[in-house]
Amino acid sequence: MASGDDDDHSQLTGYVIITLPPIDNPSLGKTITAFTLSNTPNHPPQPPPPPQQQPPPSVQSSTLPASSDRSRETLFAHPILILLGVLLFGLLIFCSLQSTQSLLNLTGWDEVNRNDDDDDKKPSSFVFPLYPKLGFGEMSRMRDMEVKLGKFLMFGAKTAVLPADDGELPTKVRASNSAVLPINGDELRDGLYYTQIYVGNPPRPYFLDIDTGSDLTWIQCDAPCTSCGKGAHPFYKPARGNILSSKDSFCFDVQHNSKSGYCESCSQCDYEIEYADHSSSLGVLSRDDLHLVAINGSSINSKVIFGCAYDQQGILLNSLKKSDGILGLSRAKVSLPSQLAKHGIIDNVIGHCLTSHSVSGGYMFLGSDIVPQAKMSWVPMLNDASMNYFAEVSRVTYGSKQLGLDRYKKGNGRIVVDSGSSYTYFTRQAYSDLASMLKDVSRDGFIQDASDTTLPICWQPKTPIRSIKDVSKFFKPVTLQFGRKWWTMSTYLHIHPEGYLIISNKGNVCLGILDGSDLLDGSHIILGDISMRGNLIVYDNVRQKIGWMKSECITPKQSNSYLPSF
Repeated sequence: MASGDDDDHSQLTGYVIITLPPIDNPSLGKTITAFTLSNTPNHPPQPPPPPQQQPPPSVQSSTLPASSDRSRETLFAHPILILLGVLLFGLLIFCSLQSTQSLLNLTGWDEVNRNDDDDDKKPSSFVFPLYPKLGFGEMSRMRDMEVKLGKFLMFGAKTAVLPADDGELPTKVRASNSAVLPINGDELRDGLYYTQIYVGNPPRPYFLDIDTGSDLTWIQCDAPCTSCGKGAHPFYKPARGNILSSKDSFCFDVQHNSKSGYCESCSQCDYEIEYADHSSSLGVLSRDDLHLVAINGSSINSKVIFGCAYDQQGILLNSLKKSDGILGLSRAKVSLPSQLAKHGIIDNVIGHCLTSHSVSGGYMFLGSDIVPQAKMSWVPMLNDASMNYFAEVSRVTYGSKQLGLDRYKKGNGRIVVDSGSSYTYFTRQAYSDLASMLKDVSRDGFIQDASDTTLPICWQPKTPIRSIKDVSKFFKPVTLQFGRKWWTMSTYLHIHPEGYLIISNKGNVCLGILDGSDLLDGSHIILGDISMRGNLIVYDNVRQKIGWMKSECITPKQSNSYLPSF
């Protein structure tokens, strides 16, 4: 048999050489080598190999596996490269599992929607218009703006005389659908946004302030009313059979989380809520029909539990001149979205979109159908006993300068997204750093006006202005950075000057970011209404994440231009 060093045959265009192992070392195996000739060689041809040296058929059939063994030896002849490849592959897998952005992409809305399409009983969404409280000027002269974050304080402290109306309640109608609510807010950026819901039979309208920081939905109630605001509509008057008994399992769940605990001897389910601005609401839990209109125009009724509030105290009374109560949208079981999700009417996903224009409102929605499938920025939602919407923030900057998150603590800070707060609140350190940096605007002709008590810091501009856009070039964006670990991508929320400045009644420019050292032990940032304008904000309780994107907030595309109005 010819070896690999034999000369080629000029008469052939190609041939195969089978090399046998040495007699003294047969373990090396056999190899097969193929050659193709494209020109005439410069050396004389060699005679063909003698026939008697050709291997028998049985040996020939074993040459292919032998060649494969040699190929595998060649492939795995570099263990260092193999090890590096394995480490690189493992690192890529690890990063994809740890990265928030990758995880959100892998489990995005497209996959969820495909799975949901196979489910005929898939809940959809309801859209509600939102409206501003125009002319809410009394609040603009008060330094302590509304901050809801309402939590149950105690039960059974007072007892109301309930109404004598014994009218029968209608039977609940079960449905699987979705809802969009319009929103309105106040023109000085210091009030709240409200929407309209219909409760009772026959259904009666009520304006409720939307509040992602409050658990319980409540309506001012004639029980009789001890201390109530003027309200936009006559007080709610429940039938006696609507009042929740203290024996009700729902009452136990609610009162179990209160400071005083469950009241077994009480005849009704009393509650008291205290808000972060030290206002409060006292009442009794009631169950009645909630009437919703789906985006396709169909009507849906569902029994829900809410508060019949007959005693309001503090700054809360001022805001009730334009509305009738509060729409609790937190993660708690008693919140309206949680109740509707438990009934199978919606997915526990809520969102709101506040227009950047001071005289416009926007919309909010309940359910997952309105959530855009692209261009959303997402961050993980932190679990917290307060059931508010928390996220972890790693960095805050004004322009390119970093603000301190907390003077006494190191590491990341926490932010709560609260539609019931008029303004945005920073920790003491962050607020102090920001106020110091903003002193530079004096070089552009802004003079601080201590006589303007609209907000703690107000500047008088050189010339009269009509909107914040007239002076926005003199101020820099405030940026919140989420996620700062080496294996994760950072997500940013940019708050432009229109999102933290207002114009006072005196025509001054005022800072709408306040010192929050007295709120939530002073260690949290509270993102309020002023900084959420011009953004669609989504709270996905199913997938435990919070998202946002820039939007005109006119009407959701997924609602087919249907937006109910008052």
